[in-house]
Amino acid sequence: MIPRRSLLAFPIAAGCGRSARKRIGVVAKATSHLFFRAIHAGVEKAAKEFALDYQWNGPNDETEHARQIQIVDAMVAQRLDAIAISATDERALAAPVERAIRAGIPVSVFDSAVNVEGFVTFVATDNHGAGCAAARQLAALLAGRGKVGMVMQKPGGTSTGLRERGFDETIAKEFPNVTVAARQFGMADSAKSRAAAENILTAHPDLGGIFASSEAASIGAIQAIRGRGLSGKVRLITFDSSEMHVEALEEGTVDRMLVQEPFRIGYEAVKSLADFLAGRKPVHRMDLPAREVVKADLGNPEVRAVLFPIRH
Repeated sequence: MIPRRSLLAFPIAAGCGRSARKRIGVVAKATSHLFFRAIHAGVEKAAKEFALDYQWNGPNDETEHARQIQIVDAMVAQRLDAIAISATDERALAAPVERAIRAGIPVSVFDSAVNVEGFVTFVATDNHGAGCAAARQLAALLAGRGKVGMVMQKPGGTSTGLRERGFDETIAKEFPNVTVAARQFGMADSAKSRAAAENILTAHPDLGGIFASSEAASIGAIQAIRGRGLSGKVRLITFDSSEMHVEALEEGTVDRMLVQEPFRIGYEAVKSLADFLAGRKPVHRMDLPAREVVKADLGNPEVRAVLFPIRH
Protein backbone atom coordinates (compact mmCIF):
# COMPACT_ATOMS: atom_id res chain seq x y z
CA MET A 1 0.00 0.00 0.00
CA ILE A 2 1.15 3.56 -0.67
CA PRO A 3 1.38 5.76 2.44
CA ARG A 4 -1.30 8.44 2.58
CA ARG A 5 1.00 10.99 4.16
CA SER A 6 1.43 14.21 2.21
CA LEU A 7 5.21 14.03 2.63
CA LEU A 8 7.52 11.08 2.29
CA ALA A 9 11.27 11.48 2.52
CA PHE A 10 13.82 8.73 2.74
CA PRO A 11 16.26 9.25 5.64
CA ILE A 12 19.46 11.06 4.82
CA ALA A 13 22.63 9.21 5.83
CA ALA A 14 24.52 10.60 8.79
CA GLY A 15 28.07 11.90 8.50
CA CYS A 16 29.88 15.04 7.51
CA GLY A 17 27.37 17.12 5.60
CA ARG A 18 24.79 15.64 3.29
CA SER A 19 24.39 12.18 1.86
CA ALA A 20 26.16 11.22 -1.34
CA ARG A 21 22.78 10.12 -2.70
CA LYS A 22 20.97 12.65 -4.86
CA ARG A 23 17.85 14.20 -3.35
CA ILE A 24 14.83 15.01 -5.50
CA GLY A 25 11.41 16.45 -4.83
CA VAL A 26 8.23 15.20 -6.49
CA VAL A 27 5.26 17.57 -6.35
CA ALA A 28 1.83 16.10 -7.13
CA LYS A 29 -1.13 18.10 -8.34
CA ALA A 30 -3.37 16.59 -5.67
CA THR A 31 -2.24 13.91 -3.23
CA SER A 32 -5.81 12.81 -2.41
CA HIS A 33 -6.59 11.42 -5.87
CA LEU A 34 -6.18 7.72 -6.64
CA PHE A 35 -4.41 8.70 -9.85
CA PHE A 36 -1.62 10.39 -7.91
CA ARG A 37 -1.36 7.55 -5.43
CA ALA A 38 -0.57 5.33 -8.42
CA ILE A 39 1.95 7.90 -9.67
CA HIS A 40 3.51 7.79 -6.19
CA ALA A 41 4.01 4.04 -6.56
CA GLY A 42 5.89 4.60 -9.82
CA VAL A 43 7.97 7.34 -8.20
CA GLU A 44 8.93 5.03 -5.35
CA LYS A 45 9.98 2.22 -7.68
CA ALA A 46 12.18 4.50 -9.77
CA ALA A 47 13.73 6.15 -6.70
CA LYS A 48 14.74 2.76 -5.34
CA GLU A 49 16.00 1.56 -8.71
CA PHE A 50 18.18 4.65 -9.26
CA ALA A 51 19.28 5.06 -5.61
CA LEU A 52 17.65 8.46 -5.08
CA ASP A 53 16.29 9.99 -1.88
CA TYR A 54 12.98 11.71 -2.58
CA GLN A 55 10.36 13.92 -1.01
CA TRP A 56 6.75 13.47 -2.08
CA ASN A 57 4.43 16.38 -1.44
CA GLY A 58 1.55 18.32 -2.92
CA PRO A 59 -1.73 20.01 -2.07
CA ASN A 60 -4.73 17.93 -1.12
CA ASP A 61 -6.84 19.49 -3.87
CA GLU A 62 -6.06 20.56 -7.43
CA THR A 63 -7.41 24.07 -6.85
CA GLU A 64 -4.80 24.87 -4.15
CA HIS A 65 -2.34 26.74 -6.37
CA ALA A 66 -0.86 28.79 -3.51
CA ARG A 67 -0.08 25.66 -1.51
CA GLN A 68 1.70 24.07 -4.45
CA ILE A 69 3.75 27.22 -4.99
CA GLN A 70 4.83 27.09 -1.31
CA ILE A 71 5.92 23.47 -1.69
CA VAL A 72 8.03 24.18 -4.79
CA ASP A 73 9.66 27.22 -3.19
CA ALA A 74 10.47 25.20 -0.06
CA MET A 75 12.15 22.53 -2.19
CA VAL A 76 14.20 25.20 -3.95
CA ALA A 77 15.22 26.62 -0.57
CA GLN A 78 16.41 23.15 0.46
CA ARG A 79 18.62 23.04 -2.63
CA LEU A 80 17.34 19.67 -3.74
CA ASP A 81 19.20 18.18 -6.68
CA ALA A 82 16.12 18.01 -8.94
CA ILE A 83 12.34 18.46 -8.91
CA ALA A 84 9.47 16.80 -10.78
CA ILE A 85 6.08 18.54 -10.79
CA SER A 86 2.52 18.11 -12.01
CA ALA A 87 1.18 21.66 -12.06
CA THR A 88 -2.20 22.61 -10.62
CA ASP A 89 -2.24 25.51 -13.09
CA GLU A 90 0.13 26.02 -16.01
CA ARG A 91 0.41 29.79 -15.46
CA ALA A 92 0.27 30.01 -11.67
CA LEU A 93 3.17 27.55 -11.32
CA ALA A 94 5.33 29.10 -14.04
CA ALA A 95 7.13 31.56 -11.73
CA PRO A 96 8.13 29.05 -9.00
CA VAL A 97 9.30 26.52 -11.61
CA GLU A 98 11.34 29.24 -13.31
CA ARG A 99 12.87 30.10 -9.91
CA ALA A 100 13.92 26.48 -9.54
CA ILE A 101 15.49 26.38 -13.00
CA ARG A 102 17.32 29.70 -12.42
CA ALA A 103 18.68 28.25 -9.17
CA GLY A 104 20.28 25.47 -11.20
CA ILE A 105 17.78 22.79 -10.17
CA PRO A 106 16.72 20.61 -13.12
CA VAL A 107 12.95 20.19 -13.40
CA SER A 108 10.88 17.52 -15.13
CA VAL A 109 7.16 18.01 -15.63
CA PHE A 110 4.66 15.17 -15.52
CA ASP A 111 0.95 14.75 -16.20
CA SER A 112 0.08 18.46 -16.46
CA ALA A 113 2.25 21.08 -18.13
CA VAL A 114 3.78 24.31 -16.86
CA ASN A 115 4.09 27.33 -19.12
CA VAL A 116 7.91 27.43 -18.99
CA GLU A 117 10.87 26.42 -21.12
CA GLY A 118 14.06 24.75 -20.03
CA PHE A 119 12.55 21.67 -18.38
CA VAL A 120 14.32 18.33 -18.68
CA THR A 121 11.43 16.08 -19.73
CA PHE A 122 7.66 16.35 -20.04
CA VAL A 123 5.91 13.00 -19.59
CA ALA A 124 2.14 12.71 -19.83
CA THR A 125 -0.78 11.05 -21.49
CA ASP A 126 -1.65 12.24 -24.99
CA ASN A 127 -4.59 14.12 -23.52
CA HIS A 128 -5.75 15.86 -26.68
CA GLY A 129 -5.77 12.53 -28.50
CA ALA A 130 -7.73 10.99 -25.63
CA GLY A 131 -10.39 13.69 -25.91
CA CYS A 132 -10.65 13.07 -29.65
CA ALA A 133 -11.07 9.34 -28.98
CA ALA A 134 -13.79 10.03 -26.38
CA ALA A 135 -15.72 12.11 -28.91
CA ARG A 136 -15.59 9.37 -31.54
CA GLN A 137 -16.60 6.70 -29.04
CA LEU A 138 -19.57 8.67 -27.73
CA ALA A 139 -20.72 9.66 -31.22
CA ALA A 140 -20.57 6.00 -32.28
CA LEU A 141 -22.69 4.97 -29.29
CA LEU A 142 -25.28 7.55 -30.40
CA ALA A 143 -25.12 6.46 -34.06
CA GLY A 144 -23.80 9.91 -34.95
CA ARG A 145 -26.83 11.89 -33.79
CA GLY A 146 -28.00 13.59 -30.60
CA LYS A 147 -27.07 15.88 -27.73
CA VAL A 148 -24.11 15.33 -25.43
CA GLY A 149 -22.70 17.10 -22.38
CA MET A 150 -19.33 17.45 -20.73
CA VAL A 151 -18.56 17.31 -17.02
CA MET A 152 -15.21 19.06 -16.96
CA GLN A 153 -12.47 19.29 -14.33
CA LYS A 154 -11.53 22.92 -13.61
CA PRO A 155 -10.23 26.00 -15.43
CA GLY A 156 -6.47 26.22 -15.88
CA GLY A 157 -5.64 22.51 -15.75
CA THR A 158 -3.61 21.70 -18.87
CA SER A 159 -4.14 17.94 -19.02
CA THR A 160 -7.91 17.99 -18.59
CA GLY A 161 -8.22 21.13 -20.72
CA LEU A 162 -6.55 19.31 -23.60
CA ARG A 163 -8.99 16.40 -23.26
CA GLU A 164 -11.95 18.73 -23.26
CA ARG A 165 -10.63 20.69 -26.23
CA GLY A 166 -9.99 17.48 -28.18
CA PHE A 167 -13.53 16.32 -27.47
CA ASP A 168 -15.08 19.65 -28.53
CA GLU A 169 -12.98 19.95 -31.69
CA THR A 170 -13.67 16.39 -32.84
CA ILE A 171 -17.43 16.65 -32.34
CA ALA A 172 -17.47 19.95 -34.26
CA LYS A 173 -15.31 18.66 -37.16
CA GLU A 174 -16.49 15.09 -37.58
CA PHE A 175 -20.07 14.82 -36.30
CA PRO A 176 -22.39 17.52 -37.66
CA ASN A 177 -25.46 15.84 -36.15
CA VAL A 178 -24.06 15.69 -32.64
CA THR A 179 -24.35 18.81 -30.48
CA VAL A 180 -22.42 19.59 -27.30
CA ALA A 181 -25.42 20.99 -25.47
CA ALA A 182 -23.84 21.72 -22.10
CA ARG A 183 -20.47 22.04 -20.38
CA GLN A 184 -19.96 22.44 -16.63
CA PHE A 185 -16.93 22.33 -14.36
CA GLY A 186 -16.91 20.06 -11.33
CA MET A 187 -13.91 21.89 -9.85
CA ALA A 188 -11.93 18.66 -9.29
CA ASP A 189 -14.47 17.55 -6.67
CA SER A 190 -16.73 14.52 -7.04
CA ALA A 191 -19.68 16.08 -5.16
CA LYS A 192 -19.52 19.27 -7.24
CA SER A 193 -19.14 17.12 -10.36
CA ARG A 194 -22.30 15.22 -9.45
CA ALA A 195 -24.12 18.53 -9.06
CA ALA A 196 -22.80 19.63 -12.47
CA ALA A 197 -24.01 16.39 -14.07
CA GLU A 198 -27.41 16.74 -12.36
CA ASN A 199 -27.71 20.28 -13.73
CA ILE A 200 -26.94 19.09 -17.26
CA LEU A 201 -29.41 16.20 -17.06
CA THR A 202 -32.14 18.51 -15.69
CA ALA A 203 -31.60 21.14 -18.36
CA HIS A 204 -31.47 18.57 -21.18
CA PRO A 205 -33.85 15.66 -20.54
CA ASP A 206 -33.19 14.41 -24.09
CA LEU A 207 -29.44 14.18 -23.53
CA GLY A 208 -27.87 11.19 -25.25
CA GLY A 209 -24.52 11.01 -23.52
CA ILE A 210 -21.84 12.55 -21.30
CA PHE A 211 -18.07 12.74 -21.44
CA ALA A 212 -16.49 13.11 -17.99
CA SER A 213 -12.90 14.31 -18.38
CA SER A 214 -11.31 13.31 -15.05
CA GLU A 215 -11.50 10.98 -12.07
CA ALA A 216 -13.66 13.35 -10.01
CA ALA A 217 -15.84 14.31 -12.99
CA SER A 218 -16.37 10.63 -13.80
CA ILE A 219 -17.39 9.69 -10.26
CA GLY A 220 -19.85 12.59 -10.14
CA ALA A 221 -21.36 11.67 -13.51
CA ILE A 222 -21.68 8.00 -12.51
CA GLN A 223 -23.53 8.97 -9.33
CA ALA A 224 -25.87 11.35 -11.15
CA ILE A 225 -26.78 8.84 -13.87
CA ARG A 226 -27.26 6.03 -11.34
CA GLY A 227 -29.35 8.25 -9.09
CA ARG A 228 -31.76 9.07 -11.89
CA GLY A 229 -32.08 5.48 -13.10
CA LEU A 230 -30.50 6.41 -16.45
CA SER A 231 -27.84 3.71 -16.62
CA GLY A 232 -27.65 2.46 -20.19
CA LYS A 233 -29.95 5.26 -21.38
CA VAL A 234 -27.54 8.18 -21.09
CA ARG A 235 -24.28 6.88 -22.51
CA LEU A 236 -21.17 7.68 -20.50
CA ILE A 237 -17.48 7.87 -21.40
CA THR A 238 -15.25 8.29 -18.35
CA PHE A 239 -11.60 9.10 -17.77
CA ASP A 240 -9.17 7.59 -15.25
CA SER A 241 -9.94 4.65 -12.99
CA SER A 242 -11.25 3.73 -9.54
CA GLU A 243 -13.26 0.93 -7.98
CA MET A 244 -16.41 2.93 -8.77
CA HIS A 245 -15.42 3.30 -12.44
CA VAL A 246 -14.96 -0.46 -12.75
CA GLU A 247 -18.21 -1.31 -10.94
CA ALA A 248 -20.08 1.15 -13.15
CA LEU A 249 -18.56 -0.40 -16.27
CA GLU A 250 -19.57 -3.88 -15.11
CA GLU A 251 -23.16 -2.79 -14.42
CA GLY A 252 -23.59 -0.77 -17.63
CA THR A 253 -23.63 2.77 -16.24
CA VAL A 254 -20.28 3.42 -17.96
CA ASP A 255 -19.92 2.44 -21.61
CA ARG A 256 -16.21 3.10 -22.09
CA MET A 257 -13.34 3.99 -19.77
CA LEU A 258 -10.29 5.86 -21.01
CA VAL A 259 -7.42 5.15 -18.65
CA GLN A 260 -3.89 6.40 -18.25
CA GLU A 261 -0.77 4.67 -16.96
CA PRO A 262 -0.07 6.69 -13.81
CA PHE A 263 2.49 4.22 -12.45
CA ARG A 264 4.54 4.60 -15.63
CA ILE A 265 4.16 8.40 -15.60
CA GLY A 266 5.63 8.57 -12.08
CA TYR A 267 8.40 6.13 -12.93
CA GLU A 268 9.43 7.92 -16.13
CA ALA A 269 9.40 11.36 -14.48
CA VAL A 270 11.90 10.19 -11.86
CA LYS A 271 13.94 8.21 -14.39
CA SER A 272 14.34 11.33 -16.53
CA LEU A 273 15.87 13.19 -13.57
CA ALA A 274 18.07 10.23 -12.63
CA ASP A 275 19.39 10.09 -16.20
CA PHE A 276 19.99 13.84 -16.28
CA LEU A 277 21.82 13.86 -12.96
CA ALA A 278 24.00 10.98 -14.18
CA GLY A 279 24.99 12.91 -17.31
CA ARG A 280 22.72 11.04 -19.71
CA LYS A 281 20.33 12.85 -22.05
CA PRO A 282 16.69 11.84 -21.47
CA VAL A 283 14.01 12.32 -24.11
CA HIS A 284 12.53 15.82 -23.96
CA ARG A 285 8.90 14.74 -24.38
CA MET A 286 7.07 11.47 -23.79
CA ASP A 287 3.41 11.21 -24.86
CA LEU A 288 1.69 8.05 -23.62
CA PRO A 289 -1.56 6.89 -25.26
CA ALA A 290 -4.73 6.52 -23.21
CA ARG A 291 -6.18 3.03 -23.20
CA GLU A 292 -9.82 2.26 -23.99
CA VAL A 293 -11.40 -0.28 -21.66
CA VAL A 294 -14.78 -1.95 -22.20
CA LYS A 295 -16.59 -4.46 -20.01
CA ALA A 296 -15.21 -7.44 -21.92
CA ASP A 297 -11.67 -6.34 -21.03
CA LEU A 298 -12.11 -6.54 -17.26
CA GLY A 299 -10.99 -10.16 -16.99
CA ASN A 300 -7.72 -9.44 -18.80
CA PRO A 301 -4.80 -9.47 -16.30
CA GLU A 302 -2.89 -6.87 -18.33
CA VAL A 303 -5.87 -4.52 -18.24
CA ARG A 304 -6.38 -5.07 -14.51
CA ALA A 305 -2.73 -4.19 -13.90
CA VAL A 306 -3.38 -0.84 -15.60
CA LEU A 307 -6.64 -0.28 -13.71
CA PHE A 308 -5.21 -1.21 -10.30
CA PRO A 309 -1.44 -0.50 -10.50
CA ILE A 310 -0.98 -0.24 -6.72
CA ARG A 311 -2.03 -3.87 -6.28
CA HIS A 312 0.43 -5.23 -8.84
